[in-house]
Amino acid sequence: MNYFEAKKARIEIIPMIDIMFFLLVFFIMITLHMIPNAGLKTQLPSSASALALPPPKVMVTLSTDGSMSVDGRVLTPAQLTSMLSARPDASHTVVTIAGSKAAQIQDLVAVMDACRAAGVSQIALAAQPAAK
Repeated sequence: MNYFEAKKARIEIIPMIDIMFFLLVFFIMITLHMIPNAGLKTQLPSSASALALPPPKVMVTLSTDGSMSVDGRVLTPAQLTSMLSARPDASHTVVTIAGSKAAQIQDLVAVMDACRAAGVSQIALAAQPAAK
């Protein structure tokens, strides 16, 4: 009798596959939350000197009719100011304004004034690169 027969070690790969699928789903969900405001359609103005910037902390969308929205919520300039003032460090908050191509300059200035009233000093304008 062979009581002391050496058995081959088995490597179970089913738990490893489960872990890999879990990590795949985790990274997909994290990546989806990193895309800012992908659901709002605006026609950005084009610029020959447009640069790629890191993702903003706050994205303000300015539409053609002058309404501004943050994360899908339509806000007035006073509401935007109070929302930005409520942030922990408003002076280091980066605000990017994605204005429609046909938006009025006065509406853009109103958004910038609301940001400045909250203490925000880093304001960027979103633009798409000009076609060559």
